[in-house]
Amino acid sequence: MSATNASIIDAAEFHGRLIHPGDATYDESRSVFNALIDRSPAVIARCHDVSDVVTAVRAARAKELPLSVYGGGHGVTGSAVIDAGICIDMRDLDAISVNAAEQTAVVGAGCTWGQVDAATQEHGLAVTGGRVSSTGVAGLTLGSGSGWLERKLGFTCDNLLSVQVVTADARVVTASETENADLFWALRGGGGNFGIATEFTFRVSPIGPIVLGGLLLYPAAMATDVVRHWRDFMMDAPDEVGSGLAFITAPPADFVPEPARGKPVIGIIICYAGDIEAGQKVLAPLLEFGPPAVNMVQPMPYVAVQQMIDHGNEKGANNYWSGDFIAELPDKAVDALIDVATVPVSPMTQVILVRGGGAIARVAEDDTAFGQRDAAWNIHYLSMWTDDADTDKNIAYTRELVASLKPWTTGRLYLNFIGDEGPGRVAAAFGPEKFEKLQQLKAKWDPDNLFRNNQNIPPAT
Repeated sequence: MSATNASIIDAAEFHGRLIHPGDATYDESRSVFNALIDRSPAVIARCHDVSDVVTAVRAARAKELPLSVYGGGHGVTGSAVIDAGICIDMRDLDAISVNAAEQTAVVGAGCTWGQVDAATQEHGLAVTGGRVSSTGVAGLTLGSGSGWLERKLGFTCDNLLSVQVVTADARVVTASETENADLFWALRGGGGNFGIATEFTFRVSPIGPIVLGGLLLYPAAMATDVVRHWRDFMMDAPDEVGSGLAFITAPPADFVPEPARGKPVIGIIICYAGDIEAGQKVLAPLLEFGPPAVNMVQPMPYVAVQQMIDHGNEKGANNYWSGDFIAELPDKAVDALIDVATVPVSPMTQVILVRGGGAIARVAEDDTAFGQRDAAWNIHYLSMWTDDADTDKNIAYTRELVASLKPWTTGRLYLNFIGDEGPGRVAAAFGPEKFEKLQQLKAKWDPDNLFRNNQNIPPAT
């Protein structure tokens, strides 16, 4: 069924802004983090309140149009926008309310983690958030939510108390442990398949405002010793140690020794979520090893740690991502990764390896939709480049990276780390039993698969 842009959503029923092709703000409004994505919605419905979300969902159903949901727009798949459909834009639903006494935060679905961190840190509180401050709260949370605090506090979704959701039949419901508990289970890792989340209530915990954090840099020539040492240290590290090892290219910055600028390096990012003096003792084996060419680990604001890799992850570059859970990292696996990861084809490309365990693994496997909580390691391959002529070689390089560690993978993955890799990879993320359960819940909450512009879980038939 076709409809003119002007008649898709009745402006008299919509409190926000309806942005159409040709409007002054249309192109900026439809742009997303990944420059490979260039899609043109029939209308961008910039919602002012929850009733606007309901109105837009009803319009999509009535006009038989596809819809997408724009939260932070940071997802590499670009699922925030869709061609010739309705983009339900949540970015104005960005209210945040923190109750320091009860240690809770109510967060609008249009917020980014930078906004949440700023609001909660005013009270010395935090919840596991994205590693880049422009990451959207909704996409990260619904995909489970990996961040520097995960070994201490669990995934973002493990700190959820409730979610307000607009369903496929345009109802507004609350999902929690005691209300629509099946939907609440599915939302914690199942992505945007089951409804449009409009508001999240999180449990927040005392963290910061000052933590021990920062960056270590080593030349690529030291990669074998550095990666093995970091691996061994993290195997027995306490939960307070949030750390990632990154294969990157050193920026042309003053803090980098001149000979290392523009060269492949190994970075170790650290966020110690505990007493600073205790952290200095715990981290001493890392800080003293090598020694590093650059050691920027020091007491700093938690919000600064959260913004540490923002500069290398800015909107507007071409992005091609993938990821895997790793069962073990023997020396042979480390060597295989180093052989490829230390010779990037783009200076913007990153490979980030993080340790599992801690609070993540103490949540029972069946408690949430997210799966494989016992994974030892999680790896994220992020190829980035700006010249469109380099697209094919960057994608080929990413696939070479992925292949280098495949013998040691579990077959499962963290969905927020990958692009559009097909339905098989989505099913693999959950495993057969959970995926079947999710399909049954999809059939209950969205039987027509209205919410399908995502890492899609089709309804059971």
